[in-house]
Amino acid sequence: MQRFLFFRPVLLGMLSVLAACGPIGPAHLQNDQLEYSRALGETQKREMLLNIVRLRYADPPTFLDTTQVIAGYSLTRSVSGGFYAYPATAVSNYLSGSGSLTSGESPTFTYQPVTGEQYAENIVRPISPTVIMPLSLGGLPIDVLLRLTAQSIDGLSNVRGLGAGPFGGGSVRFYLLLHDLRQLQLAGAMTIRITNDTPQDSKNPDAKKESGSGGGAEHAYLVLSATSDSNLLAIQAEVRRLVHLDPQAEEAEIVYGPYPKHPGQVAILTRSMLAMLTQLAYEVEVPEEDIRSGRTPPTIGQVGIDSRPEVAIHSGPDAPDRRYAAIQYNDIWYWIDEKDFQSKLAFTMVQVLSALAATNHAAGAVVTIPAG
Repeated sequence: MQRFLFFRPVLLGMLSVLAACGPIGPAHLQNDQLEYSRALGETQKREMLLNIVRLRYADPPTFLDTTQVIAGYSLTRSVSGGFYAYPATAVSNYLSGSGSLTSGESPTFTYQPVTGEQYAENIVRPISPTVIMPLSLGGLPIDVLLRLTAQSIDGLSNVRGLGAGPFGGGSVRFYLLLHDLRQLQLAGAMTIRITNDTPQDSKNPDAKKESGSGGGAEHAYLVLSATSDSNLLAIQAEVRRLVHLDPQAEEAEIVYGPYPKHPGQVAILTRSMLAMLTQLAYEVEVPEEDIRSGRTPPTIGQVGIDSRPEVAIHSGPDAPDRRYAAIQYNDIWYWIDEKDFQSKLAFTMVQVLSALAATNHAAGAVVTIPAG
């Protein structure tokens, strides 16, 4: 009997350990939400980088939407035991017990390819300037933003490489304009105003009709803020000259198109996501052998005052140990350097613009993590 009293706490301890194993959901919820979010983000970066490289080699880009993530867990517990009294003599005969604890995870991911009308809306249709320009209000550099998204501003071309078209091979004045706008942005002498009001233009009685009879459509305005700084005043005057504004104009409506229809407007011919990625693809560093063999055209040179691409994408037989994003295509690694902040910022802006360009009304990715 004394031996039983000695082994009884052992048995009770084993039972209490198994019984104390509560629901596994709450513990997983604390970690899995962040882990799945991080994994989805890394996957989207790799997909975007792969599509840029694919376009460099004239392969069509493909996009998959992650529509649902379900993290399923299972937990199985069992315990058994027995006690044998006198006259058993062996110690092992007095007490016996066993227990088991089994857990498992079976996540389910649901993907949907972007095709048809959704592809046309999200990838092929140009992004409206009223969607793009407010991003500069959050502190994003307006020069990088417009280098990525603008095909031209008031006829000043930003098109290079095979897509130059009727605007030629890019305009130095385009980059001078972006440089001036960035200087004004940093000094607080320029901002973007967003309104739902119908533009008031006594010289243009058709303005309301063009904006929609019901009003309510968003309009974006370039505002040159008042300043007493002579240097900033000179930069503002240069901006007005480059976009053909009145020398005393304090603001101008931003409209979509190659050229403004009315005085007091700044026309921005914006790009689609496909055009944006294609332009970035022309700047990808590729093996010289691929250029000599005709698999891809030469990398385009820079125009004007800019000496580097928006997103510097390197290539080589092996990817570096530390990189921001990397993919392998045709046995060659392509990556963005982890220490290249400018490229990382521009690439992040591309991903933000891709999310803004998505106009489908279907629910986004749903992550389901059991919590009970």
